[in-house]
Amino acid sequence: MWLGLLGGSFILVAFDLLLSIPRRRLEIDYEVPDSLFIGTSYDMPLRIGTKGWKRPIKFDLIVDVGEELLPIPMLTHTLEPGEADPFPIVLKPTRRGNAEVESINLRWVGPLGLTSRQLRKKVNAEIAVVPNIAAVRTAAIRFFSRDSQFGTKIDKKRGEGSEFDALREYVVGMDHRAIDWKHSARHRRLVAKEFRSERNHPVVLALDTGHLMSQPIADVPKLDYAINSALMLGYIALRTGDRVSMFAFDERVRSFTKPQGGVRTFDRILRQSSDLEYRSSETNFTLGLAELATRLNRRSLIVLFTDFVDTITAELMLENVQRLVRKHLVVFVASQDPTLSEIALAEPMTMTDMHSAVIAANLVRERELVMQRLKRLGVHCLDVHPGEVSASLVNNYLDIKRRELL
Repeated sequence: MWLGLLGGSFILVAFDLLLSIPRRRLEIDYEVPDSLFIGTSYDMPLRIGTKGWKRPIKFDLIVDVGEELLPIPMLTHTLEPGEADPFPIVLKPTRRGNAEVESINLRWVGPLGLTSRQLRKKVNAEIAVVPNIAAVRTAAIRFFSRDSQFGTKIDKKRGEGSEFDALREYVVGMDHRAIDWKHSARHRRLVAKEFRSERNHPVVLALDTGHLMSQPIADVPKLDYAINSALMLGYIALRTGDRVSMFAFDERVRSFTKPQGGVRTFDRILRQSSDLEYRSSETNFTLGLAELATRLNRRSLIVLFTDFVDTITAELMLENVQRLVRKHLVVFVASQDPTLSEIALAEPMTMTDMHSAVIAANLVRERELVMQRLKRLGVHCLDVHPGEVSASLVNNYLDIKRRELL
């Protein structure tokens, strides 16, 4: 009886193997992108087809990726005969560098459920994860296009600056102090001077690359949010006539270039930001900001991208920022972690939730105290959600230009 049962089992297993699709009849087609923008996702088209198979197949799909990409959850799908629709394989990078799609794995079970087969297709494709310049392109189209809507296009701010732009005929309502009497006598009519916002200012994008900036918010490190915002501001500053420089530091100075003008400078800044690495060291504000001050020969707009935890860790930062404010105009940019506010405002259900809420509320309060101290020093502060940093920073820069604060 046992021999008969064992033999029947072998027959059923063999029959199940014969009824399941063999590996050679499966076709896997995919397209791996050459590069990805940090903070964005990409739908990798993946198609699986069968050659000459007439029955539906239910299989599990797993795509192995490297550490620079978010893990892709297992997908279960029933493939009908002749179907070759693409599967939603989403690639989302979490760090800059070289990400890798390692392999595509399929597993399916026979119609009797007694056997399973696996197919592993090696991909070994490297993808360059670069700073997100898609937002810069969008801003360039919105601000500098001739067809942009009213209120979104950057102009020369005529009549609001101190730099001479052109002469125009005087009309009632214009400031009589703008009349150019010498040219008016030459043209035998009243002619007034027209001004625009002053250009050719040095704009320094100072990036903190210490360990606090390597902490992720929504699966993206704070440093990459800062790089994306710095690139957008740098491009707009170059297009409006200013000179841009990038400065990176943590425990020591990592990179620095002198302020240069022209749109071609943007490519140099992009390459420089792509080479910035994630560091685990503590940021030395005394060394970094003092070195920056010695390298700047004239009053500059310094945009400092950094972060802090509490008032104790921010003391050295405040002391060195105060030295910079004496000669330069400083914009302090930090990214809020929405998780802290959520924990502080959530209804506590246990004692652990109560402790977490108290700690989170203390951190939020100390963060506000540091921001208030910076504002009293004359620093322009931005502490907003990571997705709102770029727009807020550009608006702040345009306001500084309009008010001629430099």
